[in-house]
Amino acid sequence: MFYRYSMGVLVGLMAWSALSAEPPAKDGKGKKGPSDHTLVETLLEARKKYQTTLEQLRGHYIAVGDYERARWAEEELIQYHRITKHAYRLELDVPPENLSQQELRNIPEANQLYREALTYKDKGWGTDYTDNQRRAELLLQRILTKHPQSDKIDDTAFQLGEIYEGKAYKQYARAAQYYERCFQWNSKTHFDARLRAARLHEQLNERGRAVEIYKEVVTHETDPRRVQEAQKRLADLGGK
Repeated sequence: MFYRYSMGVLVGLMAWSALSAEPPAKDGKGKKGPSDHTLVETLLEARKKYQTTLEQLRGHYIAVGDYERARWAEEELIQYHRITKHAYRLELDVPPENLSQQELRNIPEANQLYREALTYKDKGWGTDYTDNQRRAELLLQRILTKHPQSDKIDDTAFQLGEIYEGKAYKQYARAAQYYERCFQWNSKTHFDARLRAARLHEQLNERGRAVEIYKEVVTHETDPRRVQEAQKRLADLGGK
């Protein structure tokens, strides 16, 4: 009974939201208004502002000793992080191939963030597993945002690829892009990022891109097993 009632309320709220939303704006020529690119940029900024505001509010309540309201803000922040956030436009989500404009270097703070992320990644079961994947994602993304000159950015991209490919996300196009950044930021990476990316492009029916990357495996990789798999897939795909 409760489940049926809750679902009824949810459907009603969704319908009300759809009816109350403003229709897409049109210019004088009858064309629709903002593109999805603009809307996604707005969404990403709203997500960032919402998270930052909750973090600041929690910090404020802790500073003034109002621990109950601090707990409220923390609970809301946790629920926000648990929401699945899709990358509607990959070019707005995945850092560019030329992320670092300088020579990469060792940055202790980035190293610490990377180590901390690995203490969460792939740990636990059920809800704990999903929460830990979210924690690892946040820490890894912080490296790319705050320390683009870190020599850990290629390793970070690979770990994010695994997270987005895994069962907590299953965002395969996003994962493929991060695997690509791994070997683009470090052509000599020891991770099997090329194979991972090629397999996902195959799964996404992007045969042309898969063939390109399998060819890179053959020309760049030294692990004979990786080369053998790439050669087999090229033969199967007619990409010889």
